[in-house]
Amino acid sequence: MRPPAFWDADAERSSGRLTRALLSPLGALYAAATARRIARTVPAPAPAPVICVGNLTLGGTGKTPVTIALMEAGRALGLKPAGLSRGWGGTLKGPLKVEPGLHGARDVGDEPLLIARAGPAYIDPGRVEGARLAVSEGANLIVMDDGHQNPKLEKTCSIVVVDAVSGWGAGQVFPAGPLREPVAAGLARAHAVVVMVPGATYQPDYAGLGLSDLAIPVLKAWLEPQDSPPAEPLLAFAGIGRPQKFFDALTAAGGNLADTASFPDHHAYSRSQINHLADLASAHGARLITTEKDWVRLPGDVRHSVTGWPVRARFEHPARLDALIQDAVDAFSARG
Repeated sequence: MRPPAFWDADAERSSGRLTRALLSPLGALYAAATARRIARTVPAPAPAPVICVGNLTLGGTGKTPVTIALMEAGRALGLKPAGLSRGWGGTLKGPLKVEPGLHGARDVGDEPLLIARAGPAYIDPGRVEGARLAVSEGANLIVMDDGHQNPKLEKTCSIVVVDAVSGWGAGQVFPAGPLREPVAAGLARAHAVVVMVPGATYQPDYAGLGLSDLAIPVLKAWLEPQDSPPAEPLLAFAGIGRPQKFFDALTAAGGNLADTASFPDHHAYSRSQINHLADLASAHGARLITTEKDWVRLPGDVRHSVTGWPVRARFEHPARLDALIQDAVDAFSARG
């Protein structure tokens, strides 16, 4: 879905305030239902340390790149991490191991396919059986992509990811705003926060995000391109939570954007849509470029005509990320 304008903190026009006010009772019901579900569910014991990478808002904050970074850091520490995802958007429900050569985005969702490039990845809507399957196949660390509001599997460490620019939006719970639950409630269950910034030199407003006085670690990270953008003019398109972030990143990296096209998050592209974009690109003398997450959702026979631009999460202090992983492993071991 496309986030409505009134979700934005800057949407202070009277129409935006009125819309939020009218929808706030529904937001209160949504928040209450989430809190009740979490409080009443007894989590299943985890078969290995579980680090959950979640967020408090709907839409993209960078959870999947952080998940991949945690898997890579865990492997560097000598662990055998596996990714675990709900498999949103896929037709297969699992529990099953994602096989990139066998499964496509329509089968398992786009995010599990990206995670599978970093190591073993599994899907399971309930997470519990997926975690058990991963451990039975050799994993000794589970990194769960999303699930901060899913209480079914016991978590050793819960990390909340927030975008430094969009923050908590207008601070209202869905449908009045982008929040999945009130910020205070979500942070109370977190063991750490990762603030995703536009670049290494960007200084986030921790006070404005309500993070200044937290007793838990707050880490700063950003998405860093793995390659420079192609030199020729580009027609960039994206179907992610905030497509403008992708366009801005391309421009900041020196990309020459002739035009852009935005689609809803997790958009399933058709061949006719890609052909139409190719015609637009041709009119500009440009090359088509998109995110890795979008690229895996393209029909296989048109991928050759589109460049996927890879990015990775980079942390200001990688040692603090290593410490979170080690603390989770130690805490799990201490439980006996």
